[in-house]
Amino acid sequence: MSAEREGSALVTGASRGIGAAIARALARDGWPVGINYRADIEGAEAVVSEIERDGGRALALQADVADPGAAEQLFAALESAFEAPVLVLVNNAGISRDDLTPSLGDEEWAAVIDTDLSGPFRLTRRALKPMLRARSGRIVNIASVVGLRANAGQANYAAAKAGLIALTKTAAIEVARRGITVNAVAPGWIDTDMTAGVSSELLSAVPARRAGTPEEVAACVRFLVSDEASYVTGAVLSVDGGLAA
Repeated sequence: MSAEREGSALVTGASRGIGAAIARALARDGWPVGINYRADIEGAEAVVSEIERDGGRALALQADVADPGAAEQLFAALESAFEAPVLVLVNNAGISRDDLTPSLGDEEWAAVIDTDLSGPFRLTRRALKPMLRARSGRIVNIASVVGLRANAGQANYAAAKAGLIALTKTAAIEVARRGITVNAVAPGWIDTDMTAGVSSELLSAVPARRAGTPEEVAACVRFLVSDEASYVTGAVLSVDGGLAA
């Protein structure tokens, strides 16, 4: 466990899968971590317990990132609990509502856009306030390979993730001179609950011929948050076994 940092970190959708792996990785680097969850309180508390057992600090924070008030709620709670500004934000929370475009409903479209794009925008906007004051900060957006290449049945998810990549690049150039980096990680098929139904036929399209692990995604986020990545901003790091190559 590294020495504790002066700021804190917030990871959304961190009760399981990729988000939980990212939270654990950041905690090992000394960041006090906010573990955001929407409904899985047991999962979030398990992640907190694991981090604390290893000597780190963590706090479970309930909020639906699609709620316009969630950003202020999460940041206020974390700033109060750790008495430090949030200097690392990982926008990981996401949902999918798959269907072919001709039959994709307005509700399914709006739910995915609200959670996967509007939520990260509001959290990024709120995060930048203390980061700009501190002249330091790291924002990492968890996008997706489908934001880079087509995947039938995911028009809403692809639009949200492509939009998240565009948001990443735009915000990055706006704050680069203030010591803040904004990057995206674009996972492909990762072995999580969200991809539990992936068939062997789909995996055969991956050049590496396997699914990735949450820990492999977390390792990339860990690098982007580190001091060594201070000259990396506006980048999209694919973690997809070559799928988008």
